[in-house]
Amino acid sequence: MSKTLSDHGTSHGNVKTYMIGFILSIILTAIPFWIVMEGGASKTTMLAVVVIAAVVQVLVHLYYFLHLSTSTDQRWNLVAIVFSAVIILIVVVGSIWIMWNLNYNMMVR
Repeated sequence: MSKTLSDHGTSHGNVKTYMIGFILSIILTAIPFWIVMEGGASKTTMLAVVVIAAVVQVLVHLYYFLHLSTSTDQRWNLVAIVFSAVIILIVVVGSIWIMWNLNYNMMVR
C-alpha cells in the first residue's frame, strides 16, 4: 500500500487559490513597476512601495503557492522558514556592518 502526499497532512490548492495568488502576484509586481516608471514620487516613497510590495508578495507566495499556514501540520515548515530567514538576516546585516566598519576605518586613517 503506497502513501500519497495527502496522507501526510499536506494541503493542495485548487485552481481558484492558484488564480487568486497569480492575480495578487501580478498586482504586487505592477504597482511598484508603475510607480518607478512614472517617476513622480520621491525616492523614499518609491523604495517604501517596492519593499512593502516585495514583503507582501513573499507572503502571498508562501500562502497561496506553498500552502504554508499556521496549522499543526505545517508548524515545522513554518519554523524552518523562520529559522532560515533569521540566519539570512544575520548574514546580510553582519556583512553590511563589516563592510561599513571597514570603509569607515579605511577612510579615517
